[in-house]
Amino acid sequence: MKLRDLLAGVPLRGEHPDLDMEISSISHDTRTLVPGALFVAMPGDKTDGHRYIRQALDRGAAAVLCQTPPGGPGPWLVTEDSRLALALVSANWFGRPGDGMTLIAVTGTNGKTTTSSLIKEMLEGTLGTKVGLVGTNRNMVGQMELPAHRTTPESYELQALLRRMADEGCTHVVMEASSHALVQHRTAGLTFDVGVFTNLTQDHLDYHRTMEEYRAAKGRLFRQCRRAVLNLDDEAGRWYLDRLPCPGFTYSENRAQADLTARNIRLFPSHVEFEAVTLGHISRVHLPIPGGFSIYNALAALSAGLCLELDLASMAAVLRSVHGVKGRVEIVPVPRAYTVLIDYAHSPNALENILMTARDFTAGRLICLFGCGGDRDRTKRPIMGSVVQELADLAVVTSDNPRSEEPEAIIADILTGMTPDPERVHVEPDRARAIGWALAQGRPGDVIVLAGKGHETYQEIRGVQYPMDEREIVKKWFETAPERQERTGNIPAGIV
Repeated sequence: MKLRDLLAGVPLRGEHPDLDMEISSISHDTRTLVPGALFVAMPGDKTDGHRYIRQALDRGAAAVLCQTPPGGPGPWLVTEDSRLALALVSANWFGRPGDGMTLIAVTGTNGKTTTSSLIKEMLEGTLGTKVGLVGTNRNMVGQMELPAHRTTPESYELQALLRRMADEGCTHVVMEASSHALVQHRTAGLTFDVGVFTNLTQDHLDYHRTMEEYRAAKGRLFRQCRRAVLNLDDEAGRWYLDRLPCPGFTYSENRAQADLTARNIRLFPSHVEFEAVTLGHISRVHLPIPGGFSIYNALAALSAGLCLELDLASMAAVLRSVHGVKGRVEIVPVPRAYTVLIDYAHSPNALENILMTARDFTAGRLICLFGCGGDRDRTKRPIMGSVVQELADLAVVTSDNPRSEEPEAIIADILTGMTPDPERVHVEPDRARAIGWALAQGRPGDVIVLAGKGHETYQEIRGVQYPMDEREIVKKWFETAPERQERTGNIPAGIV
């Protein structure tokens, strides 16, 4: 592709090299750069791509797109924001695939993954069409699953994925939009037919610093939307409604003025039921996912469908047979008279939601195993500890993904929010052993919640990802000697 075509819509300043030169590829990583590529130098959290400009040229880069050019003449293309520029040139490189599909984005602290999955299944069930999914725990092209490494991919990878979806016949794409991705312009160059907001609770303050900045980051989505769907029961949802740059559609459990409301709610151990009411239409909804928060996810999905002019009754019929998402209120089969749940809850609000949901069907004690991620918002750690001690009968404090931090230091932060109580708080930094200990405490009627890892099948320690699937840990624990289980809860060496 000619450089001139690649740069269409990209704001540049200063003099430019030969715009008629042919570009063979786009790269933002010199390790994978091939001769003839356009190298995009971007500042990052750990390093700055501008440090590698000379290396890119040595490897054969034809031109360099950057914010600060090196001294002297060169094939420099200078822009104010190279992350934004990468998104725009990536869209151009892949032929702007998003323009030919209906795009729906979902943002918010909690509920993005489940809401996105519900929208995908509703679109497929009501329209009989092929739908792409971009999400935290998987990407999908129709029914084909692809690995996902982050909630929203880098812009080049995202545009490549959209190109594949378009080429394989997807008419719609549902995408999770993280606050990091929105601030870093990973979705720039896309126009969403519907942007959905679920809720805003404390998370990612290591990156956004304040809740106001976090709220503003999420709100960037609506600058790219034709229609916004907002949770009217959430304070941030009401804040956005007063400032939207596009038409809004609201949903609520508690506010009659919302465009879509839930009435006559009934909660069951295996599902929820309610009446969805909007604009003179009413449909009974049966969703086979437990928990009061599941009603909000369903309302968000139904609202998105209504904005796309789908029939309420048809969508309700599809919701009756949807599938749950791996790692979200996931029941793990065990040969004991107690229940084990795996859930991705890793924020104070998410922990509160899963524990309140589990309490609804807990006949005995509620046991919660949890930790906090390293190199992330430290201020939420004591809050999470306080939530678990308040809502669970027994708390097991352990590691999540400690990353570069020491597990014991993270646990110490958590414990500052908890009252010392050896009868109700147990500490075990080794997560596999902590799971074994929790399972050993189980009595008939108890519910054991393993919170934080969800769909993840690894644990990151000092930059290395080690295999760790909690489903396998639970399964293998029950295969070990029963007498050892009941004494210590230990898992033999080599089990994970």
